[in-house]
Amino acid sequence: MVRPSKLLTPQTSDYLDFLDRGETNYLPYLMYFNRPNFRSAVINTDQFGFRMSHGPTGQASVGGDQLDGPVRLLVGGSGALSYGATSDATTLPSRLWMKHAPARPWLNFGAPYFNSTQELMLFMLYRHLLPPVDEIVIFSGFNNLVMAQLTGLQLQGQGPFFFCNEYFEKMEELRKRYAKPVKGPRWRTGPKQSPNPTQPPAPMVEAAVDLTMRHLDSWLVMAGATGTRVSYVLQPLATWLRKEPAPQEKLLFDEFDQFSEYGAWEERYGEVGSIATGVAYAAALGAACARKGVPFVDMNSRLTAAVGPSDWLFVDRGHLNDEGNDVVARLLAESLELS
Repeated sequence: MVRPSKLLTPQTSDYLDFLDRGETNYLPYLMYFNRPNFRSAVINTDQFGFRMSHGPTGQASVGGDQLDGPVRLLVGGSGALSYGATSDATTLPSRLWMKHAPARPWLNFGAPYFNSTQELMLFMLYRHLLPPVDEIVIFSGFNNLVMAQLTGLQLQGQGPFFFCNEYFEKMEELRKRYAKPVKGPRWRTGPKQSPNPTQPPAPMVEAAVDLTMRHLDSWLVMAGATGTRVSYVLQPLATWLRKEPAPQEKLLFDEFDQFSEYGAWEERYGEVGSIATGVAYAAALGAACARKGVPFVDMNSRLTAAVGPSDWLFVDRGHLNDEGNDVVARLLAESLELS
């Protein structure tokens, strides 16, 4: 029997190749980033790992031939990268540039697994490659909330990141390698804390919003010097959008839960993916952005009002298909009054 993903989303195999952990592109400061010079019929990246965007006059990327500017940036994790699109031309930045907000070129500043710290640092490290930027749209939110589930990780208040367990394991190896012999017994002053206890929804949302706003402040400082507008869009999640998925989505979600090596969705994300958590998170982010004068869009509520219950939008619970990208690009342009 052929799996639904092979019939409905054959492009997924290219993304699995792109995200092969054995080919991870480790970088200073960022920890990891997209594979550079990746080539396939579905996804292509430049010499630094930025995905190509397509527009009326051709294609562009951060590390490609520099445009005259001004340009616009779509910043975020795998949602901004448009994991799930069948081609570079059907990504969110491409649909914005090609159709829904074509007045300026849109560059893809997305990377799977990135949290708000890494999104900000990516911009800081590669800003020198950009022409003038008049619009930065941060299309994000999910990864910060997922990481906010975890407590007890000693990151000096900076928040955990995906695969940080590997970082801790390697740092512990180095610590043991360089540790000096200790004479006499070692006394532990308290109970050993579990590295991965999870938080209930309210503290989890508060922690995610707090970290997001700290980094948004830095975006505003950098953008303020050039008059660039910064907006924040809470990315859509299938389980935040509606209780029952579209028929095609149900087939794909059920397959994911059955065959995922990381476990079923509920086992991995639990309360993070509930509608109640999504509503609370959107309200808290919206209020925090309002206090800073930052335009905010809850794309979940916008999508709910714009599509029907059987409209197929997602390739998995966190990533849009081509139709989803086009609808979201249109709603994003309308909400932020982009031309």
